[in-house]
Amino acid sequence: MAKKGAVKLVVVGSIGLDNIETPRERRESILGGSLTYACAAATFFTRVGMVGVVGTDFPPEYMSLYRSFGIDLAGLRQEEGRTFRWSGRYEPDFINRETLSTELNVFARFSPELPDAYRSAPFLMLGNISPELQLHVFDQVHNPSFVLADTMDLWIRTALDPLRKVISKVTMLTLNDSEARLLTGLHNLRRAAEQILTWGPRYVVIKKGEHGAMLFSKAGTFLVPAYPVAEVHDPTGAGDSFAGGFFGRLASMAEHSEKAVREALLYGAVVASFGVEAFGLERFETLRKPEIRARFRELTAMIRLRP
Repeated sequence: MAKKGAVKLVVVGSIGLDNIETPRERRESILGGSLTYACAAATFFTRVGMVGVVGTDFPPEYMSLYRSFGIDLAGLRQEEGRTFRWSGRYEPDFINRETLSTELNVFARFSPELPDAYRSAPFLMLGNISPELQLHVFDQVHNPSFVLADTMDLWIRTALDPLRKVISKVTMLTLNDSEARLLTGLHNLRRAAEQILTWGPRYVVIKKGEHGAMLFSKAGTFLVPAYPVAEVHDPTGAGDSFAGGFFGRLASMAEHSEKAVREALLYGAVVASFGVEAFGLERFETLRKPEIRARFRELTAMIRLRP
């Protein structure tokens, strides 16, 4: 994991303490949130700075865990109150889940403020926060070379105008298939992505869960398969790990062409496949780069025309 040097990738998002129940077991107050998974996944490739907020109840051992990954914490604030909390239960298929409770707590007052050292970072990832907050971050940065933004159905329904403004500013928009249809009013995903591309971004990635993702650009369409994991223990944060792994890998590459983006997306799929093999960040704690490279070779062999 990258632990030294200037922050190259800045990630803005949520940090949570999660209660998760799967068909295998139940865990309480484990470290979660989009920011957690994305930053941890990206550290396998580049130096990452996180921008988020936690409460005074945030366990010190989780701060130590962030540091063990080499994450720069200059943008992490601790405020009086309780940390964002989420509880969910997965169905036997490990795909569908029920949200049992959501407590925003200090995250309800979150207004991201970037340290000076982060404002010139070349890569910026805007996690699933309100479009107004995403625009607030844009006001603080100095011409990043690549910006990725994520969104969700809530913002499409309640904040479409600022969301469209965000979309016009980013290099890549990521969203899932139902969100792409809701955003454009088009059922066909190719047509939906083509519509979004006319709004400004260079790339659109439509996530399809266990079925991988699709990249759309002016150069065409690229299918990103999900690595077939033998045993899933906790799928929470898989999409954020995918995005973080992708962006971390891209930030580490010498050039950022269409070919580089496609390769980096495959690395994102590989990193995400490790994350679901255990709860929270447990698998990432033991994961090493040679394992990532080996699984990348496996994945590319699976999609090669000749065996």
